[in-house]
Amino acid sequence: MQGETQENFFVELLKFFLIAVIIVIPIRLWVAQPFIVSGASMEPTFDTGQYLIIDEFSYNNFTDPKRGEVIIFRYPLNTSEFFIKRIVGLPGETVTIANENVYITGTDGVARLLPEPYIVNKGDGSPQSVTLTANQYFVMGDNRPDSSDSRVWGPVPRQDIVGRAFVRLLPIDKLSSWPGMFHSTLSTSTEAVPHIIND
Repeated sequence: MQGETQENFFVELLKFFLIAVIIVIPIRLWVAQPFIVSGASMEPTFDTGQYLIIDEFSYNNFTDPKRGEVIIFRYPLNTSEFFIKRIVGLPGETVTIANENVYITGTDGVARLLPEPYIVNKGDGSPQSVTLTANQYFVMGDNRPDSSDSRVWGPVPRQDIVGRAFVRLLPIDKLSSWPGMFHSTLSTSTEAVPHIIND
């Protein structure tokens, strides 16, 4: 009788384990996954050690990445590494950086200033202008002087984007959904963009 009870316990344990694997692994692979922030490039929006859950499902099924969203992607120069940055430029646009400002020129050929209220530490590096192809995104860290991003190693291909920040779990006092998200609306007035010569 005792042996039968033990056997039933192990059978139930095995069933529980198999059900957990069937449920958890697909969610982990295709819906959401954890991510721990490392580095100062997104301060003050995100600090080192903060624990995030990444939404992988939306970009694969419902929507394209949008300007202002905080994304996790495979580093283009080493796809085994994952980075976190904010989308600044969208496919087909020209991103111009000058005088610590970002200008976006759309398909209409008009340059507009990008409002960035989430930036505390400015300093966008050398002036530059980059035109994105149909599947490229220009990303930058919120802590501009301390961020290695598209200004340094170029745009991010669409296929390298893993997902967007969905929930900040830790620290508890900063628990939030869609942390850091800011859907940037370009300035309605046209801006005089400084002439940039890329070497």
